[in-house]
Amino acid sequence: MNGVSGRMGYRQHLVRSILAIREQGGVELSDGRRVQVEPLLVGRNEAKLAELAQRHGLEHYTTDLDAALADDRWQVYADFLVTKARASALRKAIAAGKAIYTEKPTAETFEEALELARLADEAGVKNGVVHDKLYLPGLRKLRRLIDSGFFGRILSVRGEFGYWVFEGDWMPAQRPSWNYRTEDGGGIIVDMFPHWNYVLEYLFGRVESVYARAVTEIPERVDEQGRRYKATADDAAYAVFDLAGGITAQLNSSWTTRVNRDELVEFQVDGTLGSAVVGLFGCKIQPRNATPRPTWNPDIPDTHDYANDWHEVPTTEAFENGFKVQWEEFIRHIAEDAPFPYDLLSGARGVLMAEKGLESSRTGARVDIPAVTPESVRELAGAVR
Repeated sequence: MNGVSGRMGYRQHLVRSILAIREQGGVELSDGRRVQVEPLLVGRNEAKLAELAQRHGLEHYTTDLDAALADDRWQVYADFLVTKARASALRKAIAAGKAIYTEKPTAETFEEALELARLADEAGVKNGVVHDKLYLPGLRKLRRLIDSGFFGRILSVRGEFGYWVFEGDWMPAQRPSWNYRTEDGGGIIVDMFPHWNYVLEYLFGRVESVYARAVTEIPERVDEQGRRYKATADDAAYAVFDLAGGITAQLNSSWTTRVNRDELVEFQVDGTLGSAVVGLFGCKIQPRNATPRPTWNPDIPDTHDYANDWHEVPTTEAFENGFKVQWEEFIRHIAEDAPFPYDLLSGARGVLMAEKGLESSRTGARVDIPAVTPESVRELAGAVR
């Protein structure tokens, strides 16, 4: 587990996933056998790693990634590094024959992300990319609504994500300063569009084009050492996506907005037979035959309680931490070849959408997004040879 001392690597992947899996006795396979996991903590700061290992009663940690990759005891390489450091480490791990499990974006450029997918394919190593949003309770309820035909023909998706990230002067920022420097791999499009790509793709259909505007709303911030720095990366992005099947998606992403919604991210899905408003956990629906008949009259105040016309979808099962659930699916993929669609090629499609979003913002034009399929990897392999 490389980069496990970072915020996401520690909280979601080590504590809430791998350690939770260990505590439950491992991952149960389809034949009833269980596979247990043993983490090796990897990072640059030995003192931090030692402290984490002691805190959780773990035996193994190292600052020597090359030695860890050369050791046959460790079958999976998991990457939670900053984006700039990720691709080179993934290359090493693929060359060492390790299974790959990585955060997003998988690389800084689509070309490099596609190259990683090619290398993994040629090496025959299993690989997975974190697609955590699909495992949220709200989106899992949405998946069930889609599969049941609740919406009829889906017309549009509208999403709002974000919150106010403090500038770092009078109140500490909630995100690291590198997020706001393009030269360090920062920017909200680079950070969030890979998420939006897999959410849209796996729930509604392939993203065929993007029209985006990226903005740096706060030009100067204060870093972790109290020093002022120029924010060179976008901290807000407003985009319209055309999806396969004629669905239009509009997604706003911002670290410079104050929250006035039930959750930090919400999606409204409108269809001919019904609509839904979905967050991280909640899911409200309004079917066609229970839709009110609004009329617009600017001269008379509207006293109708529209929020009361929505019905909460009940929680009928216990939803576990999404990061843990996806880890379990990936471990089954390794141990018994269970299906796992969220691979490096899927990660490359997310990087491509971010690139095309930035291109759209630079040019002010709608930009087509070409299909990225296993054939793309084979074509790249032929070009390399």
